[in-house]
Amino acid sequence: MQGTGTVDGFSYGLVTPVAAYLMACLGGALGLRCTARALTNERRGRRAGWLALAAAAIGTGIWTMHFIAMTGFAVKETVIGYDAALTYASLGVAVVMVGIGVFIVGHRGVTPMALVTGGTITGLGIATMHYLGMAGMRLRGQLQYDTFTVALSVVIAVVAATVALWAAVSVRGFLPILGASLVMGLAVSGMHYTGMAALSVHLHEPASGGGESPVPVLAPMLIGPVILVIVAGVVTLFDPRLAGGRPRRRRRAPAGIPSPAAEASWRR
Repeated sequence: MQGTGTVDGFSYGLVTPVAAYLMACLGGALGLRCTARALTNERRGRRAGWLALAAAAIGTGIWTMHFIAMTGFAVKETVIGYDAALTYASLGVAVVMVGIGVFIVGHRGVTPMALVTGGTITGLGIATMHYLGMAGMRLRGQLQYDTFTVALSVVIAVVAATVALWAAVSVRGFLPILGASLVMGLAVSGMHYTGMAALSVHLHEPASGGGESPVPVLAPMLIGPVILVIVAGVVTLFDPRLAGGRPRRRRRAPAGIPSPAAEASWRR
C-alpha cells in the first residue's frame, strides 16, 4: 500500500446531495401513491401490478439517489470507474428486495410481524444495494470500511424501510404522502452518507495525477432508471382514481328509503 487516498464526497458542493435527496423523495412519493392505489383495487392482478410499480419506483429512486450522490464522490489521487454489471445488479437487488417488502405489507397489512419481516428484508436489500454498488467501483486502491459505522448504516436502512412500509399502507392524501416522502428521502440519504463515512481508500501505487469526475461514466447508467421514475410519475399522475388513495364510497340512502331501494338506485 502507498498510503491513504484523499476522499471527497462533496466535490460539487451541495448540488449532488440535494439532487440525490430530491430523487429519493420522488421515488418514495411515487411508491406511496402506487401502494395507495393498489390497496383500493380489489382485483388481485391489478393490485399486484400497482405494488410492482411501487417497488420499481421506490427501488429505482433509492438506487438513483445513491449514484447521483456518487457523482460528487472523488479520490483526489486516482480516477474512479464503475463496473456496469455490478452497478446494474445493485439496481436489481434494490427493486427486488423493496418489492418483497411492499408485497408483504400490501397483502398482510400493518401487522407487527409483517412490518418487521418486510422492513428487515427491504432494509437489508437497500444496504446490499449500497455496498454492491460500491463494490463496482474501479480505482487504483482498496476500499476499507469501519465495521461499527457500516452496522449503523444497516440499522438506519432497516428502520427507514420499516417506517416507509408502514407509511405505504397507512398514509393517505397528498400532503401526508408528501410529508412521508420527505422523511423517507432524509432517511435514505442519511443511510447513504453514513455508509460513505465508513469508507477509506488505501492506494496501491503512488499518486500519478488528480482524480477525474465520474460523471461521464455514471451519467449514461442513470438515464434509464431516471426515465423509469418519470414514466411511473406520469402513470400515477394521469390515473383518475389516485387523487388521495381512498376508495370511493357509495352514497348513503336518503332518509326514509329502505336499503334495497337505495341499492337499486345505485345500480341505475
